Amino acid sequence: QVQLVESGGGLVQAGESLRLTCVVSRSGFTVDVLGWYRQAPGKERELVAQITGDNRINYGDSAMGRFTISTDGAWNTVYLHANNLKPEDTAVYYCNARARRWGRPSLNDYWGQGTQVTVSF
Repeated sequence: QVQLVESGGGLVQAGESLRLTCVVSRSGFTVDVLGWYRQAPGKERELVAQITGDNRINYGDSAMGRFTISTDGAWNTVYLHANNLKPEDTAVYYCNARARRWGRPSLNDYWGQGTQVTVSF
């Protein structure tokens, strides 16, 4: 199975920074994409940032210029660096992996349990 464990969330003031960490376990699976999504109360889950196997990076509109995604190179850990945080960044942040079981063509999405980020004024 693919297991994702996030950490690093918390309560910060506007303008401060955080680094979220997601540890990836993927025995028997190949991961094609790693990413971060977030979901604020009453809103749909949205893309923050994702990185593909050929190192293409995509950012959601709200993340451009303030968030940076990176990995440890071996794709065992994926990070989200969030700078100049704003109250509207308050949400539960989820780690995502799009992966396929060895020898099978179909891709599936896997999610971590989420980590809360709260940004106060």
